[in-house]
Amino acid sequence: MSDDHGHDDHGDEGRVTSPMQEFSMGQVTTGFVVLLVGLAVAYALPAFV
Repeated sequence: MSDDHGHDDHGDEGRVTSPMQEFSMGQVTTGFVVLLVGLAVAYALPAFV
């Protein structure tokens, strides 16, 4: 069985997928803050209501 779908999977060297992209400490901090807010809404808020 051949792969005849008409495009070259390895020809586009400019393409970067998410696991390969670098991220800054600002993005890490933003993600951590979003995590904390989500946990507070999911667990702490129901405990006080």
